[in-house]
Amino acid sequence: MTDTPLNTWPRPYFQQAGGKSMLLFFIFGSFDEEIVIPARKYDSAGLPGGVELQRYQNAVLSRWEGYPLSGALGEILKEDNPSGFERARQAPHVLAVRGEVDDSASLDYLRDTLGVVAALLDAGGAVVVDPQLLSLYEAPQWRNHYLVEGGAPPRNHVLILCSDDEHNPGRQWIHTRGMRKFARPDISLRNVPADDAGRAGMLAERMVEMQALGAHFVDGQGMDIEGVGEDVTVYVGGSHDDPAFNNTHAELIWPDARS
Repeated sequence: MTDTPLNTWPRPYFQQAGGKSMLLFFIFGSFDEEIVIPARKYDSAGLPGGVELQRYQNAVLSRWEGYPLSGALGEILKEDNPSGFERARQAPHVLAVRGEVDDSASLDYLRDTLGVVAALLDAGGAVVVDPQLLSLYEAPQWRNHYLVEGGAPPRNHVLILCSDDEHNPGRQWIHTRGMRKFARPDISLRNVPADDAGRAGMLAERMVEMQALGAHFVDGQGMDIEGVGEDVTVYVGGSHDDPAFNNTHAELIWPDARS
């Protein structure tokens, strides 16, 4: 009997961007010494090349400077989900799934990695931390969010935030986190009037989907915003060291003029 072929996750708009997709998940739980990972159950061929699984004692990892339950990230996770945070803190083991994959014409690398994470929840995992999204999921939450028939939509893999724009008082800043999973810049929409915040959020979601499916924004290109009487320019810049994104970003300045 042969295995059923895996479903392909295509990127129909793919343009080579030249970067790498970065994946990072921490799975807290209690695992056997020899872990059986039934990844095929979740339409996964196992971890893609460049992505590794590392095992730690939680008490040992907690002394590491980048421990996800400490520092500013830890405060965010604790506030967002106190019970899940405590469950993670008390877990005896941590598995880190991390690595980089060359920019690809399909999202099969993401399918395979998420399938391994799902299998690790079956093998003793209780909590998943996704530092790129500043998010902590208990196992049922993670399954509901990601185990969607045919693959969760791109929006599920990215955090879209709205905050005051410190560069433009009285305006909003719509921005994302998580696009490094797709080897693409995050989105930054500045100077957004409060009345346009919903429209800007929808634009950010559309830009996320376009990039996740392979589109590549070029610095200086124009983009039309429905209902705004002029094209806006996309500025691509930043670096992976920028704490607001931990990634490069594609930025639009919302025009003041309205048609």
